[in-house]
Amino acid sequence: MYNQDFFFQALIYLLAAVVSVPLAKKLGMVSVLGYLLAGIIIGPFVLGLVGQEASDVMHFAEFGVVLMLFVIGLELEPSLLWKMRKSIFGLGGLQVLITSIVIGAVALAFGFQLNRAVGIGLILALSSTAIVLQTLTEKGLIRNTAGKSAFAVLLFQDIMVVPILAIIPVLATFNAAGNLADTQLDKLTGVAALPGWAQLLVIIAAIAAIILLGRFVSKHIFRFIAETNLHEVFTAMALLLVIGIALAMDAIGLSPALGTFIAGVVLADSEYRHELEATIDPFKGLLLGLFFISVGASINFLLFIEDPFRIIGYVLLLVFLKFLVLLLLGRFFKLKKGYEFLFAFLLAQSSEFAFVLISFSRQSQLFEEKTGGLLLLVVTLSMALSPLLLLFNDKAVSPILARWQNKLEYDEVEAQDKPIILAGFGRFGLAVGRLLLANGFKVTIIDSNPANVEILRKFGFKLYYGDVTRSQVLENAGIANARLLILSMAEYDNALEVSKYVRNKYPEVKILARAKDIYHAFEFIKLNVKTVQREMFNSGLELGTKALEHLGFARYEAYRSARFFKHHEEEVFMELYEHWLEDHSRFIQETRRFSEQLSETLIAEKSFSIHEADCAWDVESIREEAEASLKSNEQK
Repeated sequence: MYNQDFFFQALIYLLAAVVSVPLAKKLGMVSVLGYLLAGIIIGPFVLGLVGQEASDVMHFAEFGVVLMLFVIGLELEPSLLWKMRKSIFGLGGLQVLITSIVIGAVALAFGFQLNRAVGIGLILALSSTAIVLQTLTEKGLIRNTAGKSAFAVLLFQDIMVVPILAIIPVLATFNAAGNLADTQLDKLTGVAALPGWAQLLVIIAAIAAIILLGRFVSKHIFRFIAETNLHEVFTAMALLLVIGIALAMDAIGLSPALGTFIAGVVLADSEYRHELEATIDPFKGLLLGLFFISVGASINFLLFIEDPFRIIGYVLLLVFLKFLVLLLLGRFFKLKKGYEFLFAFLLAQSSEFAFVLISFSRQSQLFEEKTGGLLLLVVTLSMALSPLLLLFNDKAVSPILARWQNKLEYDEVEAQDKPIILAGFGRFGLAVGRLLLANGFKVTIIDSNPANVEILRKFGFKLYYGDVTRSQVLENAGIANARLLILSMAEYDNALEVSKYVRNKYPEVKILARAKDIYHAFEFIKLNVKTVQREMFNSGLELGTKALEHLGFARYEAYRSARFFKHHEEEVFMELYEHWLEDHSRFIQETRRFSEQLSETLIAEKSFSIHEADCAWDVESIREEAEASLKSNEQK
């Protein structure tokens, strides 16, 4: 007989996640906040659908944390750690150290015992990996100076979770009212009866066994399993590995998370790394989601109701202290031109790892229930505040900094007679610029990414650091009498803004623009920018041509089909634009009709015989003829 209560609880948890997480994503929040919101809604302080059993579910879901640290270990290749060592261990190490000391000192001043103050400092020093990485990805900031610095700090913080998990039980032993036998440390110490030197030898032997088995034995086991071609067996093996290591670590008195993290790092260079990550990830995501829902359900909102101003004050104090430390570190590590403010705002919140560490601290009796509940409230509210901090930076701080910036912070662009201005020298602009330079044209190249400018200057390119959305930069570059303005920048909204400005003030200047997709191209057409190139169109067409060749088309047939496809797209583009302006539903209908028409035409074309003379259009033949002609001229 099935336990009806179990299925009802499972239904509640899954329904809460399925409803709340997509809503949170729609509102621009990360999934962690969605799970917390789900837990709060179904918890005892709102709907009351779950109660005390939430803590039991949390114990089960904590295995998701073990899986998460295994996946983090898989992502931390030793070579990557070594390459980024200065940023990770320099900037990241100082951030954790200084922030922990500052927050710990404040906690001590508020009357917390020394061991608890240290624990609070270590836990609240961490920042949200989920929130920051999603923000960096969505805003395209992962490659700029602030983004790379934030990533390095997050990487060090992820590594520090394991030592903090190991430190917490030790801090718990110093509680005046506590006893070692009552703490989680005693539960973790399966070899506690052995002498200290023997315990150390057992621990070293266990870690060495993980490293040796992971490095030399695991690949043979995974190869044997992979040869069965049964994915469920590989899944079982991956879970067996993680659970086995977790139990082994638990038996010798170490954190299970520590063992799985070490195993993940050891397997990071394995050829089965990506398969392991893909296999473990669904279990990790589901269990972590369950864990965060349980955390949300267990948050004690009575504490907030009792003294809301004190809680809000703690949240604002935490954000201010972290922001201040990060801002000073950013300037110390020479982040300039507003990047130090972005870096500080990005990392000023607390971390999803804090929920894990607070839960573990309560089990270890480092914190009593009231302190743990208070910290959970502060962490949750600081994470919820994070999107507002970034919005404040975008709308208030950045514009003020832009007005205060001296123009000399940007490069002085040398004036040229009728210049060709190329804005953006990334992957797309690099190809355009190199082609123009190779044909003897002088190009004024402007890029807003200082790291990109620094790197490309080392390769001999002459480019200027500047922001073309600032009219002064365009004026200095000679936009008034420019032959061409080429907008190859990846910041699509900025490109439209520049186009609008130039069209209004200098309507005679020819503008060539890079578009993200057909809709972005239509936006340029609205601004009377006639020459627009969709960034992925030609490269996608070339790969499609090669795909046709692999599917049995002769080289010329594939080339001819791609050329016809491109010609058809160019023919119907303006007609589709008119429909897009007038009626969106009509636009969709016409797009489908043109696609069907193109398919019928291409199939009909393929049925015709191809004359051998048509092979003159073969690109390879043209290249060979050109090379032969060049050699003939050289001989003459």
